[in-house]
Amino acid sequence: AARGGGKVVLKGLYSGLGGNLAGVLPASAIFLGVYEPAKQKLLKALPENLSAFAHLTAGALGGAASSLVRVPTEVVKQRMQTGQFASAPAAVRLIVAKEGFRGLYAGYGSFLLRDLPFDAIQFCIYEQLRIGYKLAAQRDLNDPENAIIGAVAGAITGTVTNPLDVIKTRLMVQGSSKQYKGILDCVRTIMREEGTHAFLKGIGPRVLWIGIGGSIFFGVLEKTKQMLAKKRPENHKSFYPKQ
Repeated sequence: AARGGGKVVLKGLYSGLGGNLAGVLPASAIFLGVYEPAKQKLLKALPENLSAFAHLTAGALGGAASSLVRVPTEVVKQRMQTGQFASAPAAVRLIVAKEGFRGLYAGYGSFLLRDLPFDAIQFCIYEQLRIGYKLAAQRDLNDPENAIIGAVAGAITGTVTNPLDVIKTRLMVQGSSKQYKGILDCVRTIMREEGTHAFLKGIGPRVLWIGIGGSIFFGVLEKTKQMLAKKRPENHKSFYPKQ
């Protein structure tokens, strides 16, 4: 987005890291705080053959709740990555000064368009793969198996949602220039000026990083849940029923 495929500087690969960490921690906490209870309630309320619907819905609910923190984080991170700002505090201050508070939520609609399907699909694929694997193996999964299933779920989801990510990125980094008037205008402009193949730009790196990220995220998530379940009294372990 910044250099049009020019030379990559190693230091630039970590642009926006501080601002991203500051936002991704509370955003992830909010997501899981909504996803896990919603998933358990839906699994109890729905027939067993509708478990995929429960996982899809819980993922979307978690994504919607965490978007309140995720979007400003993503806006600041991407503006820093494209060289518009040198630090996260400066980015927040100048964005609000030039574009108002709503500038921190630039591309909010496109973010939801990408992340709600992303969260719903990724968690649904992961949970369904785990259920199928556990039935086939007839045992609980170990840490490497959880990580591999997380990588597969992440890679598939990253591939499917890449066009939505292209749209979201274009809308978030445009700043006050307002190159696009909205989601539909962005889609039409990209198709007219660059062709439909533009919606697949960056698919290789995206699938790679989401696959690796999925293996780490879900591997750590399952291990953490196991550790917390062991520390809880027996009468509270029902919070972590069979997946």
